[in-house]
Amino acid sequence: MIDVDGLVRTEEEVDVLFFEVGVHVYGVDASQVQRIERALPGDLVRPELGALHQGRRALVFDTPEGEAHLKVDAVRGVRPINIADLRRLPVAVTASSFAIGVCLEEEAHPILLIDLVETAKTQGRH
Repeated sequence: MIDVDGLVRTEEEVDVLFFEVGVHVYGVDASQVQRIERALPGDLVRPELGALHQGRRALVFDTPEGEAHLKVDAVRGVRPINIADLRRLPVAVTASSFAIGVCLEEEAHPILLIDLVETAKTQGRH
């Protein structure tokens, strides 16, 4: 399949949106993100992800209770990642319920993958 950006996609790939919170880089399944907006004062903050530098952006996503916004410092973009480069975290090593796996595609270091809906559930705010 050829995507709108002209790249050939295979069924063994998933689009991952990469973003920054402080000095840390995270990834999420891009299909969870509805849009990116300017952050508002009441938007969701997860201290477990690290201290925000400024938190001027928000990832907007749907939850069973409605729309939620997660503050982030920057959005790096969306890239197709081969499924072979993704690993689920074993239950024994997941410190937070929203941490679901790692992306090994980055040569520098693995990137933690999170579930946005779980970030809102464990925070208790939407």
